[in-house]
Amino acid sequence: MLTVVPADGPLLGHLKVPGDKSISHRALILAAAAEGVSRLGGLGQGADLVSTRAAMERLGAGIEEGKEGIEISGCGLRFDEPGTVLDCGNSGTTMRLLTGLLAGQPFGSTLDGDNSLRSRPMERVAGPLEGMGASIRTNGGRAPLHIQGRRLAGACHALDIPSAQLKSALLLAGLQAEGLTEVSEPRASRDHTERMLQFMGVALERRGLTVSLGGPAIPQARDISVPGDPSSAAFLILAAVLVPGSTVTIDGVCLNPTRTGFIAVLKRMGADLEVDTSGESCGETVGTITARASELIGTDVGADEIPATIDELPALAVAAAVAKGETRVWGAGELRVKESDRIAAIGSMLTCMGVRVEEHEDGLTVEGDRLRGDCEFDAMGDHRMAMSAAVAALVADGPVAIAGAEAADVSYPGFFKVLEGLRR
Repeated sequence: MLTVVPADGPLLGHLKVPGDKSISHRALILAAAAEGVSRLGGLGQGADLVSTRAAMERLGAGIEEGKEGIEISGCGLRFDEPGTVLDCGNSGTTMRLLTGLLAGQPFGSTLDGDNSLRSRPMERVAGPLEGMGASIRTNGGRAPLHIQGRRLAGACHALDIPSAQLKSALLLAGLQAEGLTEVSEPRASRDHTERMLQFMGVALERRGLTVSLGGPAIPQARDISVPGDPSSAAFLILAAVLVPGSTVTIDGVCLNPTRTGFIAVLKRMGADLEVDTSGESCGETVGTITARASELIGTDVGADEIPATIDELPALAVAAAVAKGETRVWGAGELRVKESDRIAAIGSMLTCMGVRVEEHEDGLTVEGDRLRGDCEFDAMGDHRMAMSAAVAALVADGPVAIAGAEAADVSYPGFFKVLEGLRR
């Protein structure tokens, strides 16, 4: 249990955030799959990434600590049979991407995780992979997953929902398959896997919402510097926007256009945000974001914007709670199957803080108002809900107790210390 008290002055600071979690997962996996030695710097340090690193070591990748990060001796897509269950912890990214990677390996393997991960849907990955020749046994569509590696054949996949994790799993399988693997989405999702594959020398074609590659193809080792995580930065940006008199600048943030939906929506709500591009790293645009205190108005966030805002929607709900007027979100049914049912969790958090919230099957409606404190919220093991509640507490009229606040360490170890350090 952690209690966060309202801010009694502005938040001021100039800082960096941990390396992007999504890019870090892919850097670990693709460096382990590559031929040669890759040097990785700026990796995120959250619990999810610990799970991915441990899995790659168990599969035979040599990982050593270096002066400015780690060095990975890749397996050239010839992994070792793990000999034990690969524990993915709480990480859906680890489980789904490894399912695609292991589907084409000449041995059997089992992926499992904690109770939260065991509740999340995995048939959406297993089904398309089986269409490429994979053999995957699920537990009623959920983990644990039992994978018997087989020779794979390329296939054309038309996804029902935009999903970077599913798309990535299919592309990782496609690296090992004979022939063309093609993935089409109804709307654009994160494209970190595509960018990193190209950065590591894999010939890949992108046409609108379709990406394809010819297999087999082995990535080549590269040095990778992971930019800062915009999803982690979002909570500090929002805190600066909400607390009067605040100015916070964050350097080295990934500005991939599939990850900046939060910035676009917050600007539309009236936030004073300055975004400056400074360069590129591992195929990703990098820059600086400065956030200043602002008055916000409600807005609509529709289905087309959801893929680029999906991880930041809990933070946007806090913005909506203090904005003038009504904010509506729809087309976000994927929130129901995250680390928690985030639609229900957002409703619980804001309701306990005195805000009118109407839940829908695929979204919610929030009526802006003041936030009431002197309440307790259970983060339900969800890192983004824990951080959202902390930011909300800064502008509440009393302290907020957050049960399970330690969940923030999944993506942002030390988040509460950083937030406290911005108080002036």
